[in-house]
Amino acid sequence: MFVIFGAGGNVGRVSASALRRAGRDVRAVVRSAAQAAPLAQIGCEVAIADLHDRAAVARALEGASAVQMLCPVPRHDDDPATTMRRMIDASVDALRANPPPHVLALSDYGAEHASGTGITTLFHYLETRLTTLDTRLTFLRAAEHMHNWARVLPVALAKGVLPSLHHPLQKRFPTVAAPDVGALAVQLLLDDKPPQRSPRVVSIESEARVSVIDVARTIGELVGQEITAHAVPREQWPAMLEAAGLGEGHARLIVDLYDAHNAGRIDVQAGVSERRTGPTTLAQALAAIVPGGGATVSA
Repeated sequence: MFVIFGAGGNVGRVSASALRRAGRDVRAVVRSAAQAAPLAQIGCEVAIADLHDRAAVARALEGASAVQMLCPVPRHDDDPATTMRRMIDASVDALRANPPPHVLALSDYGAEHASGTGITTLFHYLETRLTTLDTRLTFLRAAEHMHNWARVLPVALAKGVLPSLHHPLQKRFPTVAAPDVGALAVQLLLDDKPPQRSPRVVSIESEARVSVIDVARTIGELVGQEITAHAVPREQWPAMLEAAGLGEGHARLIVDLYDAHNAGRIDVQAGVSERRTGPTTLAQALAAIVPGGGATVSA
């Protein structure tokens, strides 16, 4: 039984579907019954579990031969860092009580850093806690997800300006499409070859790094209007993020993350990660989220 936590999300849904197509038994773990129907329709056994609830996580793990673990950042929590650490602790306690043969954790570029990287420090905590388990571990570290640009699309389309925390605008950085992460996760879960090191650390990004200027140009081509990239001044970041609906604690984590990004600290861990690339291009990923994205764009 393959147990996929976060199976209702962009990555987990792809993993669960790929495993079902491969004829594998899948238990899809979701946070609410509203996410269950599409997964049940493809033949998944569905479990509902709150990651704060150690007993619920333990029930979801029963009979697992491999586990894909995702611990989401609580978007609207007053103290998302503390809350996420509690979820990680509850999940690791449940895993320790009944460790499956293989645990694959969805992590982030930069997770090797213990501090100074905002949200990414939480994935460092996840990796650190998982290394206390007596089982085979794989850490799949993904670059920034391309679909994150959906959060600022309404502003870009309404004003013709794409706001960004990436500075400078011409700097190229790694990104990846969520489906490519989910597909690689399945390959790693099905890989029976013993890893050369434990934990196994694998990184994934798209074949070409991009700049914010590239993102703005691509969106503009998709919608048939000019979109200009705009570097939001550093002093305006917290207010902009809070105006977008994030709590103060979450906004602070994002500010710290992009400070680290702009300082060049969020990247592949040299000499440790196995490097993989996903085939989805920026244009293909944005076409799926931009209204009228069927227009012709350059790759």
